[in-house]
Amino acid sequence: MKILRNSFLAVGLSLFLVSCGGGGTTGREAARLTRLDGDTFNFIVANDLGRNGYYDQKPIAEQMGQLAEEIDIEFVAAAGDIHHFEGVASVEDPLWMTDYELVYSHPELMLEWYPILGNHEYRGNTQAVLDYGGVSRRWVMPGRYYTKAFEVDDDTSLRVVWVDTTPLIDKYHEEAEESYRDIAAQDMETQLRWIDSTLTASDETWKIVIGHHPIYADTDKDEEERLDLQERLDTILRRHGVDMYICGHIHNFQHIRRAGSDMDYVVNTSGSLSRDVRPIEGTLFCSSATGFSVVSASADSLKLYMLDKDRNILHTVERGRNR
Repeated sequence: MKILRNSFLAVGLSLFLVSCGGGGTTGREAARLTRLDGDTFNFIVANDLGRNGYYDQKPIAEQMGQLAEEIDIEFVAAAGDIHHFEGVASVEDPLWMTDYELVYSHPELMLEWYPILGNHEYRGNTQAVLDYGGVSRRWVMPGRYYTKAFEVDDDTSLRVVWVDTTPLIDKYHEEAEESYRDIAAQDMETQLRWIDSTLTASDETWKIVIGHHPIYADTDKDEEERLDLQERLDTILRRHGVDMYICGHIHNFQHIRRAGSDMDYVVNTSGSLSRDVRPIEGTLFCSSATGFSVVSASADSLKLYMLDKDRNILHTVERGRNR
C-alpha cells in the first residue's frame, strides 16, 4: 500500500497557505542537486524547450548534461513542445538542429529521449516528429502514445505511460482545419481505451503518466482544456492508482493535490522561457522559475525534484510505500 511520506501533503490544504516563488530561490538558499543517495533509477523530465537556444535554453541544457553525468540518468522524458511555434515541416527541418541537436549536445545526453507531442507540434507535421527516430538514434518514439516498464531493482519496477493529450481536448478538434490539421485523424476513444487497458494490466511498483497538458493548473489558457482532461483522462488515472501525472504546457512549476485523489499532479516548467503562476485550490508548491525535473525511483520512495536553471532544488514531490 502506498502512502504519502510528507505529512504536510494534506488534501484540501488552503491555497492561502501557499505562495508561489519567482524566478530564483527565496528565503534560505536552496540545496543544489549533485548526487542521489542509495540505489535509484533516475530520469530527467524536460518540455516546452524550443527557442533556438535563446532565453534560458542553452544554460539549462548544459545543467541537464552535467547532472546526467553526476547522477547517472537512464533517459530523458520530453513532455511536448520541443519545437515552438509551428512544429516542424519534416525530419529535415532546420529546427531539429537549432531547437534540439545543437542545444542538447552534452555527451551524457546522448541517450534515449522518449518524447510526446505537444500542441505546437500539432501545428506542423506530427508524423515527422515520430519519424525523426530514423534520423537520430536517441529519439525513441514508437507511437503517439506508448508505454515502457523499467526495472528499479530485483523487487521494484516502474511503469511510465506517455499519452497524447492534444487529441483529448475538444478545442483542438474545433480548430483542426485552421491550425491543427493532424488532429482530425486521431481517434480519442481508441487512445482512452488503450490507456485504460494498459493501466489495468500494470502491476509495477510505481506508475507514472506523462502528458503535455495539465489536468489541474493555474493558467490563463482555456479552462475547457483542463475540464476535458478531468472528465476523460483523470477518471482513468484515479481508478488505476497512478502515482504521478507529469505534464508541461504552462511554463512554470506546480505541484497540486486534489480532494478524492491520491495522485500527485505535477506541472514541469519550461526549459527555456517561463510564465508567472499563482496558487489554486490544492496547490502545494508553485514557482515561475525555468528549469527541469528529475524523477528518482527506489524500493522505498518515488521522488520528483523540481530544479531551477542553476540546478537548485526548489521543491520535492515524494511518495513512499509500506513494504
